Amino acid sequence: MGVPVAAVMLTACVTINVYFPAAEAKEAAKEFVEKVIGDQPQMQAPEVPKEGGKPGGGGGNAFLSSPKLEWGQLASRIDWLSLAGIGSAQAQSPDISIKTPAIQAIQSRMAQRFDGQLRAHFDSGALGFASNGTVSVRDASKIPLSDRVGVNQAVADQGRDSAAVYREIAVANGHPEWEAQIRQVFARQWVDSAKGGWWYQDAGGGWKQK
Repeated sequence: MGVPVAAVMLTACVTINVYFPAAEAKEAAKEFVEKVIGDQPQMQAPEVPKEGGKPGGGGGNAFLSSPKLEWGQLASRIDWLSLAGIGSAQAQSPDISIKTPAIQAIQSRMAQRFDGQLRAHFDSGALGFASNGTVSVRDASKIPLSDRVGVNQAVADQGRDSAAVYREIAVANGHPEWEAQIRQVFARQWVDSAKGGWWYQDAGGGWKQK
């Protein structure tokens, strides 16, 4: 009865708990935002060494592979307190993917628009990052009269693409209900990645210069 009981206990403590992966969302937002507004070099992820590289280690688990190990010995080596936490350890922790064709198409449009029509007006202080994760006109007087119609249109287009990408990221990752949280993460990241001297809105709607 030892093995079936252990299997039941193990199954009982494994639960599925899908939570919003805030850290992964922040990394995804950073990658996305800096490709839109920044020319910072992308850091290459360090290579993770493969297991089993120790001399004489063989990469295996000696006590699990031993043919002479009895169930009683195995059970005595199991940390049941650790097993009790399997529910949280096995809780789904999905990455936030931004590599779908739809998301990358939006990213490309936003980057081209930012460089071509918006960046100069961030530098002048005319535009800023709004608290809802979009771009906003902060001081229209700093935009030459001949450029205002085009800049206003670019701001509106950037806002639509921002809303579209937050929704698309949530849907692409199988959780449409995450859209608002993804927007919040991105709203903070636009400010975090902004150049010094650019403007942004605080939570109360007031403008601050970075």
